[in-house]
Amino acid sequence: MRGAAGERGGLDEQAALVVTGLADLAFGLVGSAVGTMRGLLRRADAAELATEAQDDLMARGRLVLDRYAAAPPAHLEVLARHALARRAADDA
Repeated sequence: MRGAAGERGGLDEQAALVVTGLADLAFGLVGSAVGTMRGLLRRADAAELATEAQDDLMARGRLVLDRYAAAPPAHLEVLARHALARRAADDA
């Protein structure tokens, strides 16, 4: 089935179909999110939900920054520490 689709259209057509599919998916997700937000705004505890959502987003942001912003230790530094530990173990 995939081979037949590749024969019918070139890369341009395939790219257009992928982009169109992604746009349709994004549009559907945005529509669903808008409906959910409307329902949430009608709730009596909307302010509390908004505060909890903000706290959750901030916690997620911290996790992402901690995961990707922290630089791993330098490779040569790690090797030097291992060499010092071996020397200390050999001397003891």
